[in-house]
Amino acid sequence: MRSKIEKIVLDGYGSYLGVEKGCFVVKAKSGIEQRYPLFESTIGEIQIKTGNTISSGALSTCGFWGIDCMFLTQKGRPVAMLKSLDDDSHVKTRICQYEASKDERGLEIAKTFVRSKIQGQNYVLKKYGLKTDTSIKLKINALENKNLKTLRRRLTTIESKFSRFYFQQIFGLIPENIRPKKRMGFRAYDGVNNLFNLAYEILNWKVHRALVNAKLEPYLGFLHSEQFGKPSLVCDFQELYRYLIDDFVIQYSVTLKKLDFRYKVEKLSKAKYGKREYLNSLKTKKLTNLLNEYFETNIEIPRIKIGKRQSIETLINEEAFLFAKYLRLESKEWIPRVVNMS
Repeated sequence: MRSKIEKIVLDGYGSYLGVEKGCFVVKAKSGIEQRYPLFESTIGEIQIKTGNTISSGALSTCGFWGIDCMFLTQKGRPVAMLKSLDDDSHVKTRICQYEASKDERGLEIAKTFVRSKIQGQNYVLKKYGLKTDTSIKLKINALENKNLKTLRRRLTTIESKFSRFYFQQIFGLIPENIRPKKRMGFRAYDGVNNLFNLAYEILNWKVHRALVNAKLEPYLGFLHSEQFGKPSLVCDFQELYRYLIDDFVIQYSVTLKKLDFRYKVEKLSKAKYGKREYLNSLKTKKLTNLLNEYFETNIEIPRIKIGKRQSIETLINEEAFLFAKYLRLESKEWIPRVVNMS
């Protein structure tokens, strides 16, 4: 009989997580106590939001048993994760990752990320009866594999052009009174673009955790270049699942109104300030809770070993392990699994 997989979440204020007699113990401010026996349940993840506390014993237990422990703000923004010391002992995977970035496989991997991203975006367009473009795959395949730097530049050009075509259409699904004119990433001014950015940020951490668990180097990518402070492989892998986040945000946005957003004055440069629009605090908290539930929803993609369905989060974790196997030459090919939503 398989053990039950549990996720412990401390998302209120004043809760305490400790360890007593082989159990994780959550003590709420109200006095209510919950116990999670380590040997009866498989603790898959622990989430601690600011305003709660965790004992050093509980942290040590997480490190010893390899339990993912995430630290988040009250609004649900991930800021840190606990990493065991032996995570870095699987050096073979990272060596193979480095070697692949210098040979022909690195070029094909970069193409694969873009092909899969656009495939997912076409599925979103098809779901909502919008115009698709399947000719992009042929353009990507036709690119010559000369060197990674040149290939990245050409792939980025193709990807950017398709993204404009894609967002121009899906933004038409957003209510007119909050609809942005175009897609803006980091430091966007309008509320809906910042809504997409927040959702992508949560996806970013789901991916980051999956790559660390697969013993990969998050800062050594293939499609995205290596830069200080930039987890380029996380950025690469995030492209595989943006379309799922887009679909979630499209559906969430249908009920939003202009009053659900607020303006915040921020410093843009040394002498310049500006207003940026964000979802209000109550809606932001609701969004993050719904998005975390969304990652637990099942999709019609078989698991590696058993089962015809799996959750989105499991898919991300499995894909990272499959990618690591391909880098170690334990698999002949790596074709990311994309959810057909039509």
